[in-house]
Amino acid sequence: MRQNPHGGDIYTKKCRVDFSVNVNPLGTPESVKEAVRKSAESVEQYPDALCRDLTRALSEKEQLPEENILFANGAAELIFALTQALRPKKALIAAPGFAEYEAALSAAGCFIRMYPLQKEKGFLLQDDFCDDLTDDLDLVFLCNPNNPTGLTIPQELLLKILDNCRERNIYLVLDECFIEFLPEPEKVTMQGKLDEYPNLLILRAFTKIYAMPGLRLGYLLCSDEDLLDRISRSMQSWNVSIPAQMAGLAALNEDAYVKEARELIGKERAWMKAELEKAGLTVWDSCANYLFFEGPKGLSARLEKGGILIRDCSNYPGLADGYYRAAVRTHEENQILTEAVSQILQWF
Repeated sequence: MRQNPHGGDIYTKKCRVDFSVNVNPLGTPESVKEAVRKSAESVEQYPDALCRDLTRALSEKEQLPEENILFANGAAELIFALTQALRPKKALIAAPGFAEYEAALSAAGCFIRMYPLQKEKGFLLQDDFCDDLTDDLDLVFLCNPNNPTGLTIPQELLLKILDNCRERNIYLVLDECFIEFLPEPEKVTMQGKLDEYPNLLILRAFTKIYAMPGLRLGYLLCSDEDLLDRISRSMQSWNVSIPAQMAGLAALNEDAYVKEARELIGKERAWMKAELEKAGLTVWDSCANYLFFEGPKGLSARLEKGGILIRDCSNYPGLADGYYRAAVRTHEENQILTEAVSQILQWF
């Protein structure tokens, strides 16, 4: 039977508040909704297969050459497309991490090595990760900030990893899909290193920061134009719909919305962490729009009975029962979660 390995399964579960998906708590911007409504006038046409208007707009916003940008039907499509294009024989993943890395590599027939992020070391990537960057590797996936922990990789270590990968002709895929939620993402991103490292591929998505997961839209950044062309040819034509392209154009103008979201999330994340710790949970210092914590087994099932969904992380590689992730939402919603957790923990 097919199963959904991710959060956000509101279709089979009674849901009052959904903390299992990490989207912007401000909701979809009105300009994005209006763009989608307007796109109905164009559905009789094929979408632009090259996403030219969207590519041009992102190029101007990020000050990157258009040739370094490739749009797709969500970041997940790009994960599968790049593995199909590269056809790696051996890859390295830090675990726990996003499930689609392993799924895509397995679909490509790739042997996968796991680097365990250990609780004893705060689930942080360590310097010895570089020892695992052996000559027989073809591809590495890293998530920054990490999903599900929300922890970031120190710049010094990332640069060391990039140097090691370049020296050994290893492609490094850096998933930055949650980086826009950081207070100062420009201090964490490796975007400025694209020219220096043509083996670097950066994944981004509109899904999370603009709260539009129903409109699949993601993009890949890389200075190797030939590689982007190969990846593009591994995807279907017209893979980015007209509604998604028009929504993306509208979203790129929502700077004030993004600023407001960062401020809200920073404030609420600190409050929510303190409340969950007060209730008796172990909570890690996430930098993203979600919190990763350890609690009693069965906590998510108890919350679900009250219509509150959180992400049970037991199906992440390297994690067992008792690890959870919850999105940071509005204060009123966060109160619902923290109060419910406090009440449930009284019975454990």
